[in-house]
Parts: sequence; C-alpha cells; structure tokens
Amino acid sequence: MNASTPAMKRYNRRMLWAFAAYVVALFGANSIDNHYHLQGGVLIALSVVPALPIIAVVAIIGRYLVEERDEYLRQRLVTCMLFGTGVLLAVGTVYNFLSGSGAIDPMPRLWIFPVWAMGWFAAQAFLGLRDRFAGQPA
Repeated sequence: MNASTPAMKRYNRRMLWAFAAYVVALFGANSIDNHYHLQGGVLIALSVVPALPIIAVVAIIGRYLVEERDEYLRQRLVTCMLFGTGVLLAVGTVYNFLSGSGAIDPMPRLWIFPVWAMGWFAAQAFLGLRDRFAGQPA
C-alpha cells in the first residue's frame, strides 16, 4: 500500500504504538502471572490486559478507513480485511470440526487474531504483486 498519504502515515504510527503496547502487555502479563500465580478477579483483569492493544488495532483500522480519502486504498484495505476474515472463518471451522471429533487437539485461542492478520497480509501481498506485474503502482 502507498504509505505516502497523511492518513496512512498516522495509521502506521498508531499501529507501531499498538503493537509495541501488545508486546509489553503480553510479556508483562505472562511474567506477572508466572511470578505471582494470581487468582480470581486479579487474574481475570491481568488476562484482559494483552487483549486491549488488539482491540486498539481494530479501532485504528476503523479510524484509518474514516480518515483515508483515497477510495482505492480504502477499498483495497477492506478487500484484504474481508479475505483475512474468510481465512479465519475457514481455518476456524475446519479446525473446530477436527478438534470436535477428537482428531486433533483444540487450538489455543491466542491464534485467532494472528490467523486473521496472516490472511490479511497474504491478500495485501497478492494484490501488491498483481499490481506490480500489471504495471500499476503498488
């Protein structure tokens, strides 16, 4: 995607902060839990902390869609998000049937967002290559 629009620059900056917060929250929460072996409400609150930056990522994407004035870039991002959602639904459905039958172990829920993101990034890579080979700007 073209990173030269003002909206894209703000989006990239916000995403860097959100992912940095996610890394700190994830490692911090795991470290605290491993060290103190918390229980009850404190454990519940601590468990939610790493999810907050992921929720922020969703909000950042939504904000970018509102701020971006280039219709092509907005449409492309929505296409990639829909592809990522389709990948997540397909993988989740197949995995659920396999684990429900006992053929495989259940997947940790930690993989839900990364599977979606991998589908999204795969769609972006495909569209970028398609545009490059078609002679269009990426």
